[in-house]
Amino acid sequence: MKILTAPQIREADQQTIQEERIASVDLMERAAKAFVNWFDNKFKEEAARILVCCGPGNNGGDGLAIARLLFQKHYAVQVWIVAPESARFSSDFIINQERLPQDIQVSNISDYNPLPEVPAVDFIIDGLFGTGLSRPVTGLFAEVISSINKASATKIAIDTPSGLFTEVPNQPTDIIIQAAYTVSFELPKLTFFLPQNFIYVGEWQTVPIGLSTSYIKHALTDNFVISGNQVAGYIKPRTKFSHKGTYGHALLMAGSYGKMGAAILASRACLRSGVGLLTIQCPKTGYAILQTAVPEAMTLPDSNKTCLTELPDIDKYQVIGIGPGLDKRAETKAVVRQLLHKVSFPIVLDADALNILSEEKELLQQLPAASILTPHPKEFERLVGKAENDYQRLEQLKTFCQQYKCYVVLKGGHTCIGTPTGELYFNCTGNPGMATGGTGDVLTGIITALLAQKYSSLEACLLGVYIHGLAGDIASQEKGEFALVASDVIEYLGKAFLQLQPDKK
Repeated sequence: MKILTAPQIREADQQTIQEERIASVDLMERAAKAFVNWFDNKFKEEAARILVCCGPGNNGGDGLAIARLLFQKHYAVQVWIVAPESARFSSDFIINQERLPQDIQVSNISDYNPLPEVPAVDFIIDGLFGTGLSRPVTGLFAEVISSINKASATKIAIDTPSGLFTEVPNQPTDIIIQAAYTVSFELPKLTFFLPQNFIYVGEWQTVPIGLSTSYIKHALTDNFVISGNQVAGYIKPRTKFSHKGTYGHALLMAGSYGKMGAAILASRACLRSGVGLLTIQCPKTGYAILQTAVPEAMTLPDSNKTCLTELPDIDKYQVIGIGPGLDKRAETKAVVRQLLHKVSFPIVLDADALNILSEEKELLQQLPAASILTPHPKEFERLVGKAENDYQRLEQLKTFCQQYKCYVVLKGGHTCIGTPTGELYFNCTGNPGMATGGTGDVLTGIITALLAQKYSSLEACLLGVYIHGLAGDIASQEKGEFALVASDVIEYLGKAFLQLQPDKK
């Protein structure tokens, strides 16, 4: 799925209108019906009293159409029309204003009337501003938004929360609707994926309104959402006469004294993700632990008891994953240097392998092309420096990937994958229960296994991140988010792969 800019979405609206030979108000009606269908399905068990707040533009026209359709479904609907005396109403707003049933209570909020108290309602639907906003909200609208935010009702934004910019950062002092839900038409907005905007966007959902498929297909963008259909198409079928050598031999360099659990988690995840053979290089102290905990893997003990000090013969492996539980001792740093000097194929780097790179940034120049780095935000900050906001962090991500010809899996609520060619891919699987120690080690194991099976670096990133989050979602349904641990994600990897391949069930 593409993430388009606000101007591109407006162009898609116009092309849809031209292709279908419909009026713009008809497309607005289509959007309103899609919103109301979502609302009706989401909250059908609740006795809903609803206030719809409408500005003078087309987002307000959406709000008026939604108010009418909700009223026809027997919800108790009130409308606020918020407009300074100087406001100009869009033609589609005026049409929908004329269509409002007389039985709907309408309050006109202007500069010359005292701002009324927000009525006691269950829901407030925000239709004040759409995606065309280019400057911070002030004056009457700022007063209304502040009043709405103080209300206890559940706030729902139409297309985007009023006051929130879609492609550039807001200032901390900007007045913005704090929505619990945002319903976007056809495609999501870039702003939805950024942590700093969650307080405004809440839980977001897209609803289809039949925008021009031709326009969307040919529209240029660097930003995408990973879809299940997309990654399901990557999965390679297993043939009757394949054998363990068919699916690659991976080396995991992991663990140190007190951190062998990370090596176990990465190893188990690697095995559950289809690798043919797995060797784990670990400190001598981890030998018995890994032989017992991961019997399917081969174990290569280092001569040192507590950390890695030796680089093994790497020529027999298809991929190397390094970092989980590694530690940053001088001897281990030397091993990382040796590895980067010698290796010629893409590798996966996580945890302390990344922290070593951040301390010795000259090593970044030695990264094999198409290697995969899997930092969490703090690890990424150590690599590239502090960002002023989430938008700048995305620019840092694109620049870093292009400079070092690598892929970066920047972990988070919407994990973002940066590519050497400048694209960004956002993931929508996963849940807050996965915010627990060890889930990153699991992801490293998954991606390492996929690379060993000759998936491209991009495919390994996209499929790995999606399946990791999907397994976490299935686990949370069984165990709940509070009780979720990293081992649960591994346990449900099989069901996650089956969900992507329903014909294999």
